[in-house]
Amino acid sequence: MAYLTIEGVSKTYEGKPLLNNVSLDVERGEIISFLGPSGSGKTTLLRIVAGLETPEAGRILLADQDMSHVPVHRRGVVLMFQDYALFPHRTVQQNVAFGLRMLGLPKPEIRARVKVMLALVGLQDFGPRSVVDLSGGERQRVALARSLAPQPRLLLLDEPLGSLDRTLRERLLEELAAILRRVRVTTIAVTHDQAEAFALADRVALLHDARFVQVATPQTIYAHPATPWVARFLGYRNLLPARVTDDGRLETAFGKLDVSPELSLPETGIEGTVLILPWGIRIIDSEPPCNAFAARIVQRVFQGSTTVVRLQVGEVSVSVVMDSHERVPQEGDWVAAWVSPDALRWFAPPIPFR
Repeated sequence: MAYLTIEGVSKTYEGKPLLNNVSLDVERGEIISFLGPSGSGKTTLLRIVAGLETPEAGRILLADQDMSHVPVHRRGVVLMFQDYALFPHRTVQQNVAFGLRMLGLPKPEIRARVKVMLALVGLQDFGPRSVVDLSGGERQRVALARSLAPQPRLLLLDEPLGSLDRTLRERLLEELAAILRRVRVTTIAVTHDQAEAFALADRVALLHDARFVQVATPQTIYAHPATPWVARFLGYRNLLPARVTDDGRLETAFGKLDVSPELSLPETGIEGTVLILPWGIRIIDSEPPCNAFAARIVQRVFQGSTTVVRLQVGEVSVSVVMDSHERVPQEGDWVAAWVSPDALRWFAPPIPFR
């Protein structure tokens, strides 16, 4: 049996479905990320799991126990909010101890556990400090220590790094991932940032149109997005109309493309969409035996370590990511390009030319 089961959960907002018969199993100790754009229902689903909202249909089971009629404070679930909700008039150690005092634990045990939690988040010398004197990153660690101190059955994180600036967020992301894997508490983290989801989670659950459109490991989602929407959400731009030919290739605006033997295609003549993964196109000096085409450079965008080059063929364009130390062609230049057969993914039905 799964440790946590989300079973057929539905919820509407202003007459529109926000969650539509959503189901998911989570194993004990697993870290799951709810990923999706704003308004996709991920925070609502998190609040339903926490017991702060009631589903219109479906139920939540934790350790095989139906949580439908279990009050929030008896679920053993901790929700860490984006703003951390720390008590400004209390010290760091008092904030971390708060949940333990609510449990009625003896003072020596509280002191010992607070010490362990502060050491876990790297704040062992910060106990007497006021939380108002802490940086954003330090407050985030205090909130995490307070959340972990009661040893929750389930930890819920709502945009845990959303209020931090980019540089600090990137640094703390590594620390948060390491801490969660060390304590192995079952965790659900909500985020709209794919890099954050991929770094934190064992599996990512992508929400779109009131349902999960893909639930898989970060590696699987990155390499095998389930739908064109997933591909676009990940930032993949190279989606092209295609048709299966009688020789097992894909006919596109770039000509016929050979595919990997591992790519399963439908019968001849079926039209659909082909995705070329970001690493799958290269500008080349010598023509390879297959999958080469001529294109014109229509745009170059410098992004620090990389430069994104836009190639145009007729009405269709694709992006190539080049290392900035490489020789990058000028806008207007004609170049030869190559598509790797291993970088092709097939979707049906077709999408319009872009």
